[in-house]
Amino acid sequence: MPVFSYRCPVCGEEFEELVKKFDEAVKCPKCGAAAERSWSGCMYSATGKPAKKCSGKCSECDGCK
Repeated sequence: MPVFSYRCPVCGEEFEELVKKFDEAVKCPKCGAAAERSWSGCMYSATGKPAKKCSGKCSECDGCK
């Protein structure tokens, strides 16, 4: 289960959440609004090499190359 960073668009709260699935809906612990994933830091492919031009949306991608 991955840990992702999230940001609340309503109150601005930034937090991390352990999720079971990549697309699991997460609510802000402060105000309860639907949180958005915060895309920060580096993304790596399964080989451990930095992914080029990665959108972060694996469901819409051909895979990291």
